[in-house]
Amino acid sequence: MRKLLNSVVAIGLLGAATAHAQTFPTKPVTIVVTSAPGGAADATARALALHLGKAWNQQVIVENKPGGNTQIAADHVAKAAPDGHTLLLGPDVTFTVNPHLYRKLSYDPVKDFEPITGLTVLHQALVTHPSLSANNVTDLIALAKAKPGTLNYGTFGLGSAGHLNMEALQSQAGIKLTAVHYRGAAPAMTDVIAGHIQMMFVSFGSALQSWQAGHLKLLGIGSPKRLADFPELPTVAEGGLAGFEAKSWFGLFATGGTPRPIVIKINADVRKIVDSPDFATTFLAKQMMQSITSTPEAYAELIRSDSRLWAKVIAAANLKID
Repeated sequence: MRKLLNSVVAIGLLGAATAHAQTFPTKPVTIVVTSAPGGAADATARALALHLGKAWNQQVIVENKPGGNTQIAADHVAKAAPDGHTLLLGPDVTFTVNPHLYRKLSYDPVKDFEPITGLTVLHQALVTHPSLSANNVTDLIALAKAKPGTLNYGTFGLGSAGHLNMEALQSQAGIKLTAVHYRGAAPAMTDVIAGHIQMMFVSFGSALQSWQAGHLKLLGIGSPKRLADFPELPTVAEGGLAGFEAKSWFGLFATGGTPRPIVIKINADVRKIVDSPDFATTFLAKQMMQSITSTPEAYAELIRSDSRLWAKVIAAANLKID
């Protein structure tokens, strides 16, 4: 009798969740972004919010909560009602880097969130000031080995993609560079252009105009293969670092405990938008982004895979933040 009652309750709960998904959203939806307005994550959120608002016939608001290497935004969404009306949009570091970098987090990356789908990926470019004598990655490695620790690079924060991708390059190449940490990619790139620091990893889209104007030298792209629109640019891997990639991706999450049917509905609606030819033309191409949408299960596996990768890089670099 107890088993029968449990089955009836479970069926009832599933039916209620499915009904909620069919009517979702029932009120305005907030997409919480981990960074300040103006960056790639913010641009992605606003483009997505515009299309979702039309698809759902409901207001979709973008709320920026920068700080704490994405922890402030993550903590806010972790504590939200688990009904799909508060979503988190941010970079991979929230779930693949922070758990290994910080001794204590304000959120549980597994229990507090439901992965919905990856959204977009940005390939990073290795750029230098034009005066640096290296003209490719092979030259850079040779120069760094001849002058260990004397070459410096900028990051957009301790534990940021720009920082850890350079740590991964140093580890694989067997070289030692000196990090200079900034509060964002823009001030770091400004100092590379001015010659105050010598190099950095930054999204290719952000570096494109400065490279084309001759203000930066571009040694390689962190993509697995050469970009179709820029076939003249070598990959970093071609410089003797087989399999090397430097990227940053953005994804979408709901609060942990959000009913599965709602997660599935958001996933389907978001994938329909991001993978449409219109979105590819009007947004992705202009931002130098590519879609990485998938099922929630495939997205969760991407997070686990990248988390294992960065755990090794962080341990090798002996990085830890209290």
